[in-house]
Amino acid sequence: MIKTALLLVLCFCTSVAQAASGFADLKPGPHTVGFRVVQQYDYARAYKGRTDAVTGKTTTGELARPVQTLVWYPAQKGGTAIRYADYLRTEATDENFTRTDAETAAFLADKLQWAAAQVGQKQAQQLLDQRMWAVRNAPAAAGKFPVVIYAAGGGGTAHEVADFCEYLASQGYVVLASRSLGTRTKDMNFDAEGLDTQARDIQFLLSYAHTLPQADMAHVAAAGWSWGGLANALAATQDARISAIVSFDGTKAWEDTKPVSRVRLTVPWLYVQRRSESVRELSAKGMQTTGILLNEAKYADLYHVVMNPMEHSDFSTIGLRFAGAEHFTEYSRAEVEAAYHWACRYTLEFLNANLKGDATGRQFLDRTPTQNGVPAHMARLYHLPARSGPVPTQAGFAAALAREGFDKALEIYRRLQQQEPTFALSEGALNTWGYQLMREARDLPAARAIFALGTELYPNDANLFDSLGEADENSKDPKSAITHYRRSLELNPANLNARQRLQALGG
Repeated sequence: MIKTALLLVLCFCTSVAQAASGFADLKPGPHTVGFRVVQQYDYARAYKGRTDAVTGKTTTGELARPVQTLVWYPAQKGGTAIRYADYLRTEATDENFTRTDAETAAFLADKLQWAAAQVGQKQAQQLLDQRMWAVRNAPAAAGKFPVVIYAAGGGGTAHEVADFCEYLASQGYVVLASRSLGTRTKDMNFDAEGLDTQARDIQFLLSYAHTLPQADMAHVAAAGWSWGGLANALAATQDARISAIVSFDGTKAWEDTKPVSRVRLTVPWLYVQRRSESVRELSAKGMQTTGILLNEAKYADLYHVVMNPMEHSDFSTIGLRFAGAEHFTEYSRAEVEAAYHWACRYTLEFLNANLKGDATGRQFLDRTPTQNGVPAHMARLYHLPARSGPVPTQAGFAAALAREGFDKALEIYRRLQQQEPTFALSEGALNTWGYQLMREARDLPAARAIFALGTELYPNDANLFDSLGEADENSKDPKSAITHYRRSLELNPANLNARQRLQALGG
């Protein structure tokens, strides 16, 4: 009897330990996971027109952009974990918030039929009934936590990587996600406008995160898969609040990546991709191999991980959960799920290193995959450190001037042009910058240096000489002011301001 009881206890403990692990054997962190759904609109953007572009009928209801937001967060202990079906249910209302309970139930029944067609009725039901880690509307844990915005793949659902989002929340992150909607319809428009639309969704979620008491908005990352993995790169070039990005097999095609400024992508970047393709495979797809964003983003500290067992769709856990046996050919399901496990682990350590300043995470990134315990031949890691020196943007130029002195403006400008031939500041940009320094920063020497740089770069621009004359005059240097006003008047005899200032100065 004692042996039998002991065996039962051991079996129970083993069962609990197995239940504690999530999909792909992900291990939960120290925090209970809370989950909630927020139905909100971005009233700064329209989503629907007055006339439905499909039916031709007059549109009814809200015209603003719907952004149903899923939030995972560190929570207080207690409560009953949701089932996987609860995540699928959120998909029913991710564009239309007015759906009834009956309509949502019918939607879920259709999802079950779809799942059964992939893996069989019994396994599909088991997958929908599976308990997750998250507890709906659980009280939030005390403290501040870094924020991760997840961008779904093109047209994908907010819950497509629910396991990954739960994993991060259990490790002390607030994670937000919304569906990947097109600019005006549920279907994503795969063009520059569609990419910008999803980048703006990321920024909307960032704005919403500001309202969450748990959110540490000084430490924000964006992550995403496929199209979403490219949209977060675009968002990072537009929004300085994003301090790191993670791309799961983000779009690499040159045409798609054109909107992303190479020189403005300066944050640490983890890029995890599927198995590498041969030159023959790339050629067969018509893939242009020049102009690749991964190679041209020289100012981002790039960690590039290749997961050999994974295909593109394997980065979506909803796809991987319901993948049929025919999906696994060269690699088994166990090998693919193990690769997904390590993709999540690399992401966690990358975020810990860059958002939490964790030395252990940095050490993990600096070791080889096999040194970290990744099975042999599963992964390859490439680290391409960010290029040293100033970034060839106005902000990078200004930072270099602040360090080395505004009197070295022309020297530094030429140095940046040698580094990046496309770097240039227009006449208007320099003139505006000079006035900002003179009137807002009240730094006359710096303002004069920028105006002087402008006249060196654009010696036939009357307006820059006029501005330089004004800076001279404010600096109590009338002789130089007269010289520069005269030059402005020579270039533009209709310049009334230069004529008046010369008369006032006796020039």
